[in-house]
Amino acid sequence: MDWGMANRINRIIRPDTGRTLMFAVDHGYFMGPTTGLEKLDETVTPLLPYADSLMLTRGALRYYVSPKIDTPIILRVSGGTSILNKQMLHEGIVAGIEDAIRLNVAAVAFSIMVGADYERDTLLAFTEVIDMAERYGIPTLAVTAVGKELVRDAKYLSLASRIAAELGARIVKTYFCDGFEQVIQSCPVPVVIAGGKKIPEREALEMAYQAVQTGASGVDMGRNIFQADSPIAMVQAVRSIVQDDSNVDKAFQLYNDLK
Repeated sequence: MDWGMANRINRIIRPDTGRTLMFAVDHGYFMGPTTGLEKLDETVTPLLPYADSLMLTRGALRYYVSPKIDTPIILRVSGGTSILNKQMLHEGIVAGIEDAIRLNVAAVAFSIMVGADYERDTLLAFTEVIDMAERYGIPTLAVTAVGKELVRDAKYLSLASRIAAELGARIVKTYFCDGFEQVIQSCPVPVVIAGGKKIPEREALEMAYQAVQTGASGVDMGRNIFQADSPIAMVQAVRSIVQDDSNVDKAFQLYNDLK
């Protein structure tokens, strides 16, 4: 691994802990003004001091985020369909590597749709992104997107994560599941879990705790932070689990105290 690639990965995943708290606010590329992100800058700015990286689109980065921040950026480079389209899982490349370089990003993120009708299209497009990014030492993060017809179990998530790594992904983002150890053991690159849909705060903390305890390199959480009753309290509670080895009771108490 060359110096630039290693440096960017170490900016995202802290080398002293081997973990990361990614803050995902890229939902607008297919969901529009998601609840909690109607005014993205007002939501994101107070939370940045607690995030190890920020995942979003190039438009959101340019229009809502100050260039004075030093938080590493993970740029969403896949898209092409919205929640109104039944073929929502048919994503392609929507941002080029030159723009990623101009935006000084730490990594680029692309969704792959293993098992979906358009699996081949997304996998081949992802390899194009990998080839472009590797030329400039920019790591790729594969998002193992899951359609309604696919089961989020260890067998499927291990398959999708391993394919992503074999294609050349440097980091994989997938879902937590029963038997998550199988996913971790069969994937040779760092795995972070997706926060997914909004769930009660304690349940989100339990998911984060179980994930890192079973070997995840951290979490990439969005709605379970910015849609929480107190986003600033929630991001600190999640961070206490990911980076400070807090247990669920201690993290939930922190959340309630800060709230």
